[in-house]
Amino acid sequence: MAVAANPAKTLQDEVTCPLCLEYLNDPVSLNCDHSFCQACITQCWGGLTTDVFCPLCRETFPQRNFRLNRQLRNIVEAARELQLQARREPAPERLCEKHQEPLKFFCREDEIPICVVCDRSKGHKDHTVIPAEEAAEEFQERIQAHLKTLRCKREKLLGFQVSGEKRSQEYLKQTQTERQQIVTEFQQLRQFLEEQERLLLAQLEKLDEAIVKIQNDAVTQFSEQISCLSELISELEGKYQEPASEFLQDVRSTLSRCEKGTSQQPEEIFPVLEKRLGDFSQKTVALMEALKEFQGKKCPSVLPSLCESIQELHCVHLYVSNVTLDPDTAHPQLILSEDRKHVRWEETQQYLPDSPERFDTEPCVLGHEGFTSGRHYWEVEVGAEGGWVVGVARESVRRKGLVSPEEGIWAVGCVLGEFWALTSPATPLPLSWVPSKLWVCLDCDQGQVTFIDAGAEAPIFIFPLGSLPGETIRPWLWVLGVGSQLSLCP
Repeated sequence: MAVAANPAKTLQDEVTCPLCLEYLNDPVSLNCDHSFCQACITQCWGGLTTDVFCPLCRETFPQRNFRLNRQLRNIVEAARELQLQARREPAPERLCEKHQEPLKFFCREDEIPICVVCDRSKGHKDHTVIPAEEAAEEFQERIQAHLKTLRCKREKLLGFQVSGEKRSQEYLKQTQTERQQIVTEFQQLRQFLEEQERLLLAQLEKLDEAIVKIQNDAVTQFSEQISCLSELISELEGKYQEPASEFLQDVRSTLSRCEKGTSQQPEEIFPVLEKRLGDFSQKTVALMEALKEFQGKKCPSVLPSLCESIQELHCVHLYVSNVTLDPDTAHPQLILSEDRKHVRWEETQQYLPDSPERFDTEPCVLGHEGFTSGRHYWEVEVGAEGGWVVGVARESVRRKGLVSPEEGIWAVGCVLGEFWALTSPATPLPLSWVPSKLWVCLDCDQGQVTFIDAGAEAPIFIFPLGSLPGETIRPWLWVLGVGSQLSLCP
């Protein structure tokens, strides 16, 4: 026999918001008939205006819309009033099952409420017994502490849920955009292929006509030559049978016609046809190369932004690089640590050999490692004082005199209290804070550099695809000012 549900528990569940787990406040209902606090569902949807969803059943709605449920609001108020009345009414005092006395005491060892008779019995003679009210206060404090911790965990999980749902919706929108891009690009590709097919077939049709014409002309030419040769052979055979007196008459004319007939070689049609076919084959090869270039530009670029954003989020497409600093390139005012992981600026200039590799004007230093392919990233911790710039530079960057982004530098930094990207001209970055740690993400294959706030895991600035040249790229640091320092994190 099934156990009947507790009506009070059922009512409590119906008037509780699934998001905050409190009584529904200004309850609203979605088209799927699930109800939430108006503030909770508004916070859950955030800035979404279309393709919103129900947090319980995951049903998606094209527009942000909900209706105020006045009847449910009245039921919530009634349930809240019932709970308050239940709290105001004194609960019936529980009695000891054995002695039928009020449970006025609490045994610490057995952790059970006991009566005055139990307190005087042998079973609790050596136990620590305190008043029930005092024990209740102690346990209430402990439970209150647990409640606080549990509520904090619940709020954190709700935040994770909301941010995860928002991110999923953003990814779904991006996949829809990429889906449309795929359809558009492949439609263009199909149109291109159909047009090229028509052109090739038309050229083949013309080539067929040319082959037939060449064949017919060759047959006519061969027939004329064969007829002339047959007549000359018949004449010579008759001449050969004549008497000497007649044979010798016009003998020079006869020999001249023989030499002329033997000197004319028959022309074959195959070299002509082979030339025409060769020209057509060259056109076909050129067309195929153009098609490959078209495919290389169109097809492999499908879904680049979504894949990179998800992979960048989990750092699965990057290789952590153990970057160190190259002392042979350091400006004389830059002091490097022994492990070549830290650099700081000093006002006093060191005496160092002026090698071609060393920066002599700008307080710069290059990383010892160079990269030509693959995807790499490293973390840089920045100081709270002075100015600094972090990024990458090409191997051939200018070492003598002033340097500029046009010579192959891709970086961001804090100079004179403002955050900048080293573009040409420099781009101010609207950041309300200065990150303490940066991720420098280098994609040599795509020619792209990305800078990420390591603390917030949020992009700061992205140099577009194809920005980097096809040569060795090295880490690049710029440090200036008292107290300025940078550290390459392990």
